[in-house]
Amino acid sequence: MDSLSQALLGAAVMAAPLPARQRRKGLAVGAALGTLPDLDTFIVPLFTQSPVDLFTWHRGPSHALWILCLLALAVWAVAWRYSNTVRAAPRGWLLGIALALLSHPLLDAFTVYGTQLWWPSASSPVMWASLFIIDPLYTLPLLVAVVLALIGGAQRWAGHALWWGLALSTLYIAWSLTAQSLIARATRDDLQALGLEDAPRLVINTPANTLLWRIIVLQPDGYAVGYRSLFDGDVPLTLEHYPSETALLAELAPHSADIRRLQWFTSGFTAASVQGRYLVLEDLRMGSERSGYVFGFRVAKNTAAEDAAPEWQVLQPATLAPRQTDLRSRMIAEARSAWQRILPRQGGHH
Repeated sequence: MDSLSQALLGAAVMAAPLPARQRRKGLAVGAALGTLPDLDTFIVPLFTQSPVDLFTWHRGPSHALWILCLLALAVWAVAWRYSNTVRAAPRGWLLGIALALLSHPLLDAFTVYGTQLWWPSASSPVMWASLFIIDPLYTLPLLVAVVLALIGGAQRWAGHALWWGLALSTLYIAWSLTAQSLIARATRDDLQALGLEDAPRLVINTPANTLLWRIIVLQPDGYAVGYRSLFDGDVPLTLEHYPSETALLAELAPHSADIRRLQWFTSGFTAASVQGRYLVLEDLRMGSERSGYVFGFRVAKNTAAEDAAPEWQVLQPATLAPRQTDLRSRMIAEARSAWQRILPRQGGHH
């Protein structure tokens, strides 16, 4: 999730179990700890400049649950040694520190980027994909709660505000999972009717809402994409097929650790296309066919003469040049398009 949501969540879960007189201190410490795991954004570039490594090592070791448990104990031990405030309520501070750190990767796991909760396990990163990376309906209850707690300090109502903020934001997560489950169930029936019941699929919410969902279905020669709203009722899902160089990718993958790592990180939800003399691998999970994908990499080059049969050579991956519109503009356009599509349309999907 975005840094503001992480800071607010860290502040709330840190301050909630503390004595009322320590609430404001807990809010400040929790906000800092809630964003701490994302320091890997600055640390990873110190060790590599590979675009694939920069992409796939984010939300890696710094988001592993076992590492953050050890870090919580270390932070608490140091704080207990040097802070009379912590010694006055050691259990509350231990619980708060642990919650502030652990809530960060758990919240990230509800987005589609991929969070390596079990690093260094070989399993693909966790991506429950029920929340968009920025969702005001999740963040607003926490923002109001933290502001009220700062104002109220040790007042009893300030503590109630924190618990209400945490309850409402958690209920919103529960709702997102419920909505995703409803869409997945309807999608399963639609795919069965299309003979695609065994095809790998991913159900992702569209920007800043939990009402319209994007369905990606992998196929042997490419992938298909459709959209389903919670208001669509019995209107059948319509899928649009897009080709992908799956055979070429399978041929090159054994010769490229970067290709294999990208496929691992995305759980296989990638598309390969020939663009000029390059083979480009794009992450299907973030972005869309209309506005382009957020992450794309040149992974191989055709070194053959112009009229000769292609001869592909794997490359040190390079980040695909961004589209003319920046990421913020694309996200706004995607959000506007999503809200226009949420209401049901007669006669199918577009």
